[in-house]
Amino acid sequence: MSAREKNLLVVLCMAGFLMLNFFLYSQYREKKSMLEIGLDNAKNELQLAITLQENSVQISSEMDWLAEHEPQPADYQTIQEELQKFVVGEAGKVGLTVKKQNFNTTDTSGTHFHRVQIIFNVSGREESLYRWLHAINEPTALRAASQILLSPNTDDTLIDCEAVVSQWFIPNKAES
Repeated sequence: MSAREKNLLVVLCMAGFLMLNFFLYSQYREKKSMLEIGLDNAKNELQLAITLQENSVQISSEMDWLAEHEPQPADYQTIQEELQKFVVGEAGKVGLTVKKQNFNTTDTSGTHFHRVQIIFNVSGREESLYRWLHAINEPTALRAASQILLSPNTDDTLIDCEAVVSQWFIPNKAES
């Protein structure tokens, strides 16, 4: 082998060595960045687990309350009808006039509970209105007036109220 061939072979070996090192270094950096991302994700999950553990007493008491007050599965038509009858009946008991009712579509986005909503427009005296709102807001029945809009009536002694009354329920297995 001549000196030129030896030099060419040395140059080619060095070029191959440099290319191999460049390839291995880029692989190393890619793997390192993936491991750093995994480490950051693991740290975030650990922090979430620590937070959940610290709040577990409160969460477990809330879960116990929900287990005690969990309703029987039902279809939304039945719940909607019962809610409408109950709210109109309570309005009549306290002396309110139900002007209008609008049925909203059932919210089925929940994984365990669905929600029926009805918009009621009522009119009456202030004291009667507060008694009605107190009667329909019942956490143990999973029922609440989730939005309330009060406005004065043309009669000085009356108040108009638009209330969105929500009832949460567990759907029947065939419905969900």
